[in-house]
Amino acid sequence: MRMTLRAALLLGAMVGTATLPMEEVHALEKGKGKTESQKSKALPVIQKGKGETVAQKGKVESVARTNSSRSSGNRGKVEPIAGKDKALPPTRHGMAAPLAHKDKSGVRVTAESARVARIGKYASPEASGGLTHSFQKKNLTRVLAGHVDLWQDPGRLAVQSGSALVIAQDGGEPLYEKNANAIVPVASITKLMTAMVVLDSMPNLQSPITISDEDVDYLRGSRSRLGVGSVITRETALLLALMSSENRAANALGRHYPGGLSAFVAAMNRKAASLGMSSSHFEDPTGLNSNNVSTAHDLARMVAAAHHYPLIREFSTTPGVRTEVKGRELDFHNTNQLVSSPTWEIGLSKTGYIQEAGKCLVMQARVADKPVVIVLLDSAGKQTRIGDANRIKRWMESASVTGKLPTRV
Repeated sequence: MRMTLRAALLLGAMVGTATLPMEEVHALEKGKGKTESQKSKALPVIQKGKGETVAQKGKVESVARTNSSRSSGNRGKVEPIAGKDKALPPTRHGMAAPLAHKDKSGVRVTAESARVARIGKYASPEASGGLTHSFQKKNLTRVLAGHVDLWQDPGRLAVQSGSALVIAQDGGEPLYEKNANAIVPVASITKLMTAMVVLDSMPNLQSPITISDEDVDYLRGSRSRLGVGSVITRETALLLALMSSENRAANALGRHYPGGLSAFVAAMNRKAASLGMSSSHFEDPTGLNSNNVSTAHDLARMVAAAHHYPLIREFSTTPGVRTEVKGRELDFHNTNQLVSSPTWEIGLSKTGYIQEAGKCLVMQARVADKPVVIVLLDSAGKQTRIGDANRIKRWMESASVTGKLPTRV
């Protein structure tokens, strides 16, 4: 078949047209790949700040969790972990300041505040890529160790009182003891036994009793605002004996016992024997007599028993009262300043002092969510027994923060 020149040219043009598009297609596909790649690289820059980049979705979610964790930690930081304790405001003369007026900004180390420290001060495990528990514990320990008063090795608990005992309210092995079997004078701690014997006799608490010359302390010359001839109810006498350690009130309670004072003292010793206080002996209801002796272990039994009496719990922890004596309104306050402290949860308290006994303090309290009995005897100095009680409290709380019970020492 003969092909003309025009037909040949036409055929060549058709072949060229068919070939060019395929090359252009490859070129276009190649260019499109570059465009998509550039677009993908440019996208994080464009979307940066929105946190919605598909290519960096995992990273953005991690950042979001970090910010959320930090924000949550800041919201939860209510109480400081480190810093110096603020002194409690002094009580008014003659009356204990109400609880509501006490400074509540003092440092308290609890399990919750420790958790806040881990979340707020240090990044959470999710935000930090999985910090180990040991690393968190190390950091927490460093925070607590920065404040000497808040972090004490249980084995190094330094109690200044001559005789001391810390034991669970229901008994068991002591958490801490120091000369706890030494037989020593107990001063006005005696009045807890006095209160139990009075209440055991089921008296009429509203009946009046009169303060007489027999109730005056001629042995030591201790002062009292209950003048001879004052008439108060038995209930008021019990309150003042437990709260303000009023010696004349305590002695009057013993005198008005069936059978008189001698019968009352005999009942005190019978009660002590029934409680297993084998190393204890009482000769008067006030504690002014140095022959009223006991041990820290025996007194712990007495405190645990006294805690079963609702009136003893109430009266011994009352911060202060105003009552009428001989037509005058008088203010009386608690001899233990800790009952007004918002950092303490005290269920029973009694102080005592004579020269032979030194400063004494016994308490039932809830410390680190554990009901305990604290006995401190023969303390020297005005605030030593209070300082010892606070040291014991911090010792138990610091052990609770680490998740360990205090070591018996």
